[in-house]
Amino acid sequence: MTIDSTAADAPTYTQPNTAWFTAVVTEHSTALVRYFARRGPRQDAEDLAAEVFATAWRRRDDVPLDAVLPWLYRTAGFTLANHRRKHIDLPVDEVPESGRIRISEDPELSALFDAELRGALASVGERDRQILLLHAWEGLDGEELAAVLAISRSGANAALSRARKRLRDAWQERLTF
Repeated sequence: MTIDSTAADAPTYTQPNTAWFTAVVTEHSTALVRYFARRGPRQDAEDLAAEVFATAWRRRDDVPLDAVLPWLYRTAGFTLANHRRKHIDLPVDEVPESGRIRISEDPELSALFDAELRGALASVGERDRQILLLHAWEGLDGEELAAVLAISRSGANAALSRARKRLRDAWQERLTF
C-alpha cells in the first residue's frame, strides 16, 4: 500500500491491505458500534460491528477507497437484517440498559425511546426510517447517503426530503390525537 500525504496531509490509500484495514477499523469502529447499538440489542453491537469488518476484509477489493464509511453502513444494514432474521425471538425495539452508557444518559437513545417519536418513526416505513436515521444519527448527507442507499445523489436528496415530509406528517397526526 502506498500513502500519498501531499494533499493537505490527508492520507490517501491506494491499495487495500493490512495497514489500510487497520486504519479503517481505527477510524470507523466507534461509528459502527453506535450504529448497531441504536438499532438492535446493545449487547450485540460489538459482535455485529466485527462481522462488518470481517466482511470488509474479505471484500477489501470491493470497498470504494473514497467512500469507506458509506460502504460499511450499507454492509451494516445487511448484517443487521441477517441478525434479526436469525434471532427473531429477540425484541429489536428494546435496547437493554447495559454497558457504559445508560439510555437516560444518551440523548439519541432517549429520543428513540420517546413513545411518540417511536410511533412516528414506525409509521413512516423501513426505508424512510433508514434514511432518516442515517442522516440524523450517522450524519450522512449527499454522496455518502447516496452510496449507502445505492442511488444517485439527487435521488438520495429526494428520498431524504420525502422521508422528512412523511415523518413530519406522521408526527402531526400523532399530535392531533
